[in-house]
Amino acid sequence: MTLSINDQNRLDAFWSYCVKNQYFNIGYPESADFDYTLLERFMRFSINNCGDWNEYCNYLLNSFEFEKEVMEYFADLFKIPFEESWGYVTNGGTESNMFGCYLGREIFPEGTLYYSKDTHYSVAKIVKLLRIKSQVVESLPNGEVNYDDLMAKIAKDNEKHPIIFANIGTTLRGAVDDIHLIQQRLKEAGVKREDYYLHADAALSGMILPFVDQPQGFTFADGIDSIGVSGHKMIGSPIPCGIVVAKKKNVDRISVEIDYISAHDKTISGSRNGHTPMMMWEAIKSRSFEDWQRRIERSLHMAQYAVERMQKAGIDAWRNKNSITVVFPCPSETVWKKHCLATSGDVAHLITTAHHWDSSQVDALIDDIIADSRSNAA
Repeated sequence: MTLSINDQNRLDAFWSYCVKNQYFNIGYPESADFDYTLLERFMRFSINNCGDWNEYCNYLLNSFEFEKEVMEYFADLFKIPFEESWGYVTNGGTESNMFGCYLGREIFPEGTLYYSKDTHYSVAKIVKLLRIKSQVVESLPNGEVNYDDLMAKIAKDNEKHPIIFANIGTTLRGAVDDIHLIQQRLKEAGVKREDYYLHADAALSGMILPFVDQPQGFTFADGIDSIGVSGHKMIGSPIPCGIVVAKKKNVDRISVEIDYISAHDKTISGSRNGHTPMMMWEAIKSRSFEDWQRRIERSLHMAQYAVERMQKAGIDAWRNKNSITVVFPCPSETVWKKHCLATSGDVAHLITTAHHWDSSQVDALIDDIIADSRSNAA
């Protein structure tokens, strides 16, 4: 099969477009400094990770051995004994969060899911798909859940088995919900630990907090039941993906036997591409803990640089602790469209992922924000 000259030209044009715009995303959290050249040869194969990487599967063209090592890495990173955990490489953060909410619902079928207004928009979809009872909780100004409102709504609902959706780095403000405070407040309200489920959405900050000097609590050692982290954000991947880790004892109750592949399936999506587990495997194998620390330190340093430069110019910029998300008043449409900023209401943000290795793109944005601010003030 061959393409027409016109279609080949279209592909060439799109290639040039991608090269030009691969580092456009200062407003979004994807890292673009990846290189999976070693894995390109595997793109000719239909690698399908259907089923459980820990069991035999009659579909032999899978990357289970690599996926297992990825899950060992994240079990260790998120402080749960590997033999007590189970998870998989998902299609992205939404699937990871759906898996966590699914487990919570299966454990507490009549439970209510509580999530804050700053939670990622996909959770509203998950609520509809799972047909789970839910309550939206107010947020604090910095993006954290409003702990008083959370407890007030649990009390008003007389909810005996709350399912808590905690944010470990909110989408817009990079806020981290206080896992310890949530558990303390539940305990004070008389809710026993075995009577609630706690999922952590760590899409971005899950690959930041393990490598900083003073991380907020967010791991299994801190009391969570499941956690999701993105693979295409701080790690970097050409294909969106995520990683979800949960307690094995909770996952076992949702296992389904699939006779035609002689395997068990515990996943949301069933058939999964086997390429992203290999990418995650190469990413974790090619970097040491110290490499990740340097990567995160550089990103945090750039975020602080952006805050200080904007504040010096009179722009009300700020960021949360351990966050690479810099929040500031939304500039004019011309500016936010030019720099592909994410906006919501009267605020916008920039995110200093690792490929922003120098300040040129940050400076160009800030120059336009300052000029825009002065123009509006004139």
